[in-house]
Amino acid sequence: MSLKEKLLSTSRLNKKIIVLLCDYASITVAIYSAVLISEVDVGSIAKREFMSLVWTSLLTVSTFWYFGVYDSVVRYLNLFVIYILAKALSILVLLSIFSKVIDVYVLNYFISSRQDSIITFEGWLVGFITFSFLILSSRLIAQYYFSERKFEKRVIIYGAGAAGIQLAEALRVSKEMQPIAFVDNNISLHNTYIGHLKVLNPMVIERFVQKRGVDEVLIAMPSASKNTLRNLLTEIEKFSVKVRILPGFAELAQGKISVAELKEVDISDLLERHEVEANKELISRNIEKKVVLITGAGGSIGSEISRQVAKNNPKKIILLDSSEYALYSIKSELDNLVTNNITFSVLANVTNRERMIEIYKAFKVDTVYHAAAYKHVTLVEENPFEAVTNNILGTKISAECAIDANVETFVLVSTDKAVRPTNIMGATKRFAELILQALSDQEKTRMTMVRFGNVIGSSGSAIPLFQQQIKNGGPVTVTHPDVIRYFMTIPEAAELVIQAGAMGNGGDVFVLDMGEPVKIVQLAKRLISLSGMEVRDEKNPRGDIEIIFTGLKPGEKLFEELLIGDNPISTEHNRILKAQEEALSLNILEKYLVSLNKAESTGDILALKDVLKEVVTGFNADEEIVDVLYLQKH
Repeated sequence: MSLKEKLLSTSRLNKKIIVLLCDYASITVAIYSAVLISEVDVGSIAKREFMSLVWTSLLTVSTFWYFGVYDSVVRYLNLFVIYILAKALSILVLLSIFSKVIDVYVLNYFISSRQDSIITFEGWLVGFITFSFLILSSRLIAQYYFSERKFEKRVIIYGAGAAGIQLAEALRVSKEMQPIAFVDNNISLHNTYIGHLKVLNPMVIERFVQKRGVDEVLIAMPSASKNTLRNLLTEIEKFSVKVRILPGFAELAQGKISVAELKEVDISDLLERHEVEANKELISRNIEKKVVLITGAGGSIGSEISRQVAKNNPKKIILLDSSEYALYSIKSELDNLVTNNITFSVLANVTNRERMIEIYKAFKVDTVYHAAAYKHVTLVEENPFEAVTNNILGTKISAECAIDANVETFVLVSTDKAVRPTNIMGATKRFAELILQALSDQEKTRMTMVRFGNVIGSSGSAIPLFQQQIKNGGPVTVTHPDVIRYFMTIPEAAELVIQAGAMGNGGDVFVLDMGEPVKIVQLAKRLISLSGMEVRDEKNPRGDIEIIFTGLKPGEKLFEELLIGDNPISTEHNRILKAQEEALSLNILEKYLVSLNKAESTGDILALKDVLKEVVTGFNADEEIVDVLYLQKH
């Protein structure tokens, strides 16, 4: 074991004693220096003076002990430790001046034969400076020696404000990262130093990254707007350096400033669109003081709707799901948000008519958000009849039971894939919309449908898959170089469902103005760049991550649409539109439902597709059959 390891492993008391002895030696050296400056022969020092010097050394270390100087860990020296040292030294100066007064005016009165002090004022000043220098330098040397660490990453902190300074301080004791500079837009801070870190102009980031080998950029701007973050990420991504973001002020207030609190870049920050601002009055209209039921409450959208409902003063929240674990998870989460025991979890399937009507009537439900559905395109292509049962029949049963129970509002969570679909999932969701449109003629329950595009971060979506593939070293798989999608965040989608539901008069289909669609391959490239790596392709064969195009899967198409018609109507929300689309009568739909039931009973996938083609406008079914049961039989 090396000397360094032995010293680090020794007990805390022994470490205190070692530092104390070093300080005792320092004061002794300082006194000796003072005597030399005073041009006094050390050998001629009187016994009384010698004892005075000894007591001075003991008084010094005792004062340090009293003020907690030896309670500080030497290798984590900071301004607070220096403050304690300065306070102790100030007390020592006062004690020294007091003792000088006693020496001159008191002892001189009682002991007329005493000699003048052997240490001159110049000597006393040199001794004090020497001692201060020795104790501070000894600690700096110890800090350098014992704090020598091998950092995994060298980072720069974007934002030299309070959060950035706090983060830099937290990283001082981290073995994961070593901050080497600040970056800030404030011109007055450029080329200044905060602590030991220089503040740089953002213009020199690229040169600094290449010159100093920066591994990550940590954005410490918790109050920055989404737009500001997007601009920063656009600026940084071209440097192929990993980016992480410090959370907001709520986490700062809780003292959560650590490496663990730094989060990966939120893909929503990369989208070339602004989130739709919620209308609070619309949000609360169908929730406040009402009994609200969310079907599929454990799913990505259903769980976020449940959170939004919990924040808007409902009378009761009924969480319904057929997945035991998903239901348990969202119920546990809401129990921490809502403390007045108004949340109820119901394990049930929306295709069970008797159970659904019992739930509606027992709780006297006012508002239903119907999010229960099978949504994964590929899985539904492989299990098409389950999608018919859940997405079509489940919706019909839930809506009819709502009417029987006099529910005020029923809102269907739909998808852009219902517009001129190329897959079974989209076709079943459009069929479900048609059922609600047909049922909207009755006067008891308002039926509303809401369509939106891809939801970032939802289970099974492409973006989390890309992030995982990047972490695994690639390759990143994209279906087609030209595939484009509309995107929105989960909270945004949930808010849209709630607001649109509040505006519906019956049979309305609402869509969100989602701006321009995004090319998936461009998102993949940006994610790779902001993970600190480069795309490997023909132009850059030495890159880190390769993008592989796997081809469109059965049922997928290059682009999605939100409207079947081209004549949307504006609403009281400037980013929500109402579609005007053709509907079918319930009698006609019932005949098609009989045909669907017959196709299911025989497992005839071709008959199923034919029925959906007749009902759903623009349904262009994929000719390839991937139904797993059908393939096993044939």
